[in-house]
Amino acid sequence: MTQDQIVELLSSNLSYILLALLLFLVIFKGVKIVPQSEQHVVERFGRLRSVLGPGINFIVPFLDKIRHRVSILERQLPNASQDAITRDNVLVEVETSVFYRITNPEKTVYRIRDVDAAIATTVAGIVRAEIGKMDLDDVQANRSQLIDTIKQHVEDAVDNWGIEVTRAEILDVNLDQATREAMLQQLNAERARRAQVTEAEGRKRAVELAADADLYAAEKTAEARRIQADAEAYATSVVARAIADNGLEAAQYQVALKQVEALNALGHGPSSQTVIVPAHAVEAFANAFTMLKGKS
Repeated sequence: MTQDQIVELLSSNLSYILLALLLFLVIFKGVKIVPQSEQHVVERFGRLRSVLGPGINFIVPFLDKIRHRVSILERQLPNASQDAITRDNVLVEVETSVFYRITNPEKTVYRIRDVDAAIATTVAGIVRAEIGKMDLDDVQANRSQLIDTIKQHVEDAVDNWGIEVTRAEILDVNLDQATREAMLQQLNAERARRAQVTEAEGRKRAVELAADADLYAAEKTAEARRIQADAEAYATSVVARAIADNGLEAAQYQVALKQVEALNALGHGPSSQTVIVPAHAVEAFANAFTMLKGKS
């Protein structure tokens, strides 16, 4: 096929070629594929037309244009530090971090220019306001409650911007050097006070235990004496019954038996090598043996 023939063929089919090109261009301009992590804002003649979600979308070619491609992934603001004064007039430096995502792109692109800067400014103001209502000890002790309060206030503030605050964190609360030294002195004083209290409580407990031990010993001594007295009373009652039953001989027998026991104990003493026996002791032995013989 010569060049003239090719030119003649194109000339005769030019309308079809132009129509095919136009059809291809219309399809290319009218079909839009949006990634899963984005939403596209469509304008027509400078006005908001629609918001395209993930997947295949169709727009009017040459009339509708995609002006903004907005990522709907969760974002993190750069860590920010702001000064704040507590209710007890202590200057602190608070480091915060905020996570958010765009839920309504049409609000975000038409109502706010710099999203990150706006959220950072809002967070700084809310942090200063909330910390100004609390003492320093409450800031340290109720950090989770403070985070929840800040998150709630930030959500309310940025709701008109089509933004959802997913997480807010207080990373650190820093104090100046003078406040740190004062707190350290207070902490050392509190530790010394607790040590003194613990030592005093230990001494008090030792005194209480010693008193309880003395009381326990006294109770046991009294109980032993009571038991001994009961035993002696019982023995006396037995002797009294024997005397009542057997007369004077039983009494003489008991007296002679006690004398024998006393002499026996004297003879078995550790330092007794020579024992001097009184004259009446021999009579006691004789009387005891006589009574024993009579009893048998």
